[in-house]
Amino acid sequence: MRIVAVWAVSTLTMLALAGILPDFRLQSDDGDTITRTAFTAAWGAGAFGLLSALVWPVLVRALLIVPALVLGALVFFLNGSLLLIALRLIPDGRGDAAPETAVVVAAVMSAVASATSTALAVRDDEAYRRRLSRLADRRRRRGSPNTVEPDRDGPPGTVFLQLDGVGHDVLVKAAADGLMPTVAGWLADSSGHRLTPWRTDWSSQTGASQLALLHGSNHDIPAFRWYEKETGTVMVSSRPASALEMQRRAIARTRDGGLLTIDGASRGNLFSGGAGQLALVLSMAARRGKGRRSRSGYFAYFSDPANAVRTALSFAAEVGREIGQSTRARARKVTPRVKRGGLYPFIRAFATVVERDVVVAAVIGDMFAGRTAVYADLVAYDEVAHHSGPHSRDAEKVLQRLDRSLALIAKIADHTPRTYRIVLLSDHGQSPGETFAGRYGLTLKDLVRAGCGLPVRRRARGTHSASEARDAVRIALHRPPEAEEPEAEHPAKRSDPIVLASGNLGLISFPDIEGRASREEIDRRNPALLSTLANHPGIGFLLVRSEEHGSVVLGPGGAEVPVDALADGEGPIAVFGTGAAAAVRRTDTFPHVADIMVNSMYDPDTGTVHAFEEQIGSHGGLGGEQSRPFLLWPRGMTDPLDIVAAETADGAPPPPGGGLVGAEAVHRVLNRWLLEFSGPQVPVRAEGFTGTPHADEPFPERGTAV
Repeated sequence: MRIVAVWAVSTLTMLALAGILPDFRLQSDDGDTITRTAFTAAWGAGAFGLLSALVWPVLVRALLIVPALVLGALVFFLNGSLLLIALRLIPDGRGDAAPETAVVVAAVMSAVASATSTALAVRDDEAYRRRLSRLADRRRRRGSPNTVEPDRDGPPGTVFLQLDGVGHDVLVKAAADGLMPTVAGWLADSSGHRLTPWRTDWSSQTGASQLALLHGSNHDIPAFRWYEKETGTVMVSSRPASALEMQRRAIARTRDGGLLTIDGASRGNLFSGGAGQLALVLSMAARRGKGRRSRSGYFAYFSDPANAVRTALSFAAEVGREIGQSTRARARKVTPRVKRGGLYPFIRAFATVVERDVVVAAVIGDMFAGRTAVYADLVAYDEVAHHSGPHSRDAEKVLQRLDRSLALIAKIADHTPRTYRIVLLSDHGQSPGETFAGRYGLTLKDLVRAGCGLPVRRRARGTHSASEARDAVRIALHRPPEAEEPEAEHPAKRSDPIVLASGNLGLISFPDIEGRASREEIDRRNPALLSTLANHPGIGFLLVRSEEHGSVVLGPGGAEVPVDALADGEGPIAVFGTGAAAAVRRTDTFPHVADIMVNSMYDPDTGTVHAFEEQIGSHGGLGGEQSRPFLLWPRGMTDPLDIVAAETADGAPPPPGGGLVGAEAVHRVLNRWLLEFSGPQVPVRAEGFTGTPHADEPFPERGTAV
């Protein structure tokens, strides 16, 4: 009956379009009766529906070699071609349309058919259950023999949804203001969810946080990008090769495949988490051949022509929305403000539309298939907040759309073949503020070169900006990642310093000094550098190693405190709050900590920092909301603070300042939750797998487990 209803609506849509569009006809040249015209429309709508159901998935699978964004552009052409074929199948040649008109007709019919089918299915729970049950059965038959058989009365599955860059305070305010009614409902329901903030490490960015969340360790990740002297390379968290190496090092350190090793799926993340099911996973994009299965998410989504049309239209609308919003911001002279031209509107549309839609569809597919654990990252808010500000109206609109995605996933959970617990979390927040260059007229690199007595550009140039979405777009287009600034990878002189930025955290390295440079050696070479940096009003503090006193923190006015003597609320780190001292001490132990670590100033009254990149909403260092993400979990699961207390009772050191501290601690909480209902699961080493894979040694396709 649902098929008949969709066919009838499609027939009426085709009749209406034939009456509206001059280059689209359903009658012979001599004219036809209303009955004959209706029969022609029904024939054409049926033929188009069958072609969409049978031919479209084959076309999309064949076109997986085409870059994802190019495939999105081809959607209209392919759909229009199917309609032209359907019209040719109408007897007596009564159907005809100009090619450009066929594109419009096909897009409208696909959208209407999808909307009708979805509305009817939602109202018919039993039909919905039958459909997803068939889908789950098919996926299980094609899946691994180790896949856990779902059972709605058995152990629940868990969906971890990461709202990239959404801080605890932003989430609470958005729920209170009605921007996120789904989240507000979870918080208001006495049997719903519970919320707690947690504190990031010094490096408050996705590379460090998500690596620890999924793989249990972010040791030696000092920033979003850093320089490694022994190889002369710049590691960047959003580059596939760097992400794969970071993942390899974490696995080697923990000797654990990751949070998702057992029947897991990783969607839209930087790292795999050990999952066998992948879609849009950056670290896997560095692999070749069969291992590049992360692109399968595009096929799963675009195999439905209605999805493809809807996403393509939404993409175009988002580009227009960004152009309009940036134009309005310039006209109103909104401050602070950064440039938002060039390719940025398309990058934003990819993050807020394409990536969101593909990831959400993949998560829903995982739930239909009854997977045990799913971890997905939604990056939309983070990308927009970087350029519009974390508290801007633009960012609030994104939160509203993300909440609708959460509502859809929650609704689907009522019909899946197993029950699901939905855990919401973020990897960091964002702190607002004018850029360092915008406030002081020069970049951090310019300031460093001036302190070293090197020539400085007369006009400040924007610092290369970190963006997971930007690199994800390049991968989707099959383009190699952009190189870092030439001065970073290939300094003009080997004695010139390399200056890298990660939000409001700066890293300065001297490539011609073997190992970590000491304060004394830096002073001998550049006597004015450290005092120039420490006394600049835009800089909060420096971390540098001293031959005499060990590592020290330097601040304005000659302030100097040994790292071992650092205490929260005292000295140069006084304004950075609880846990700052421990975060600095931990980073100081990393093998790849920079010669000079620079944290920008922080104003506790306004919550602002100065990013060393072109971002008015930033994260990466200490200061404000960027270090305060959230964890939202269903009641009935063990309280994270109880887990921390149990670890402390077992002899683990208490977290500095109390609470949930560090992404590694959050990983232990997530892992505990997975084990609470499914019991301990011990991975068995797969054949040929050493347990510490190198870049040229493949990860096991699916973890063999008992």
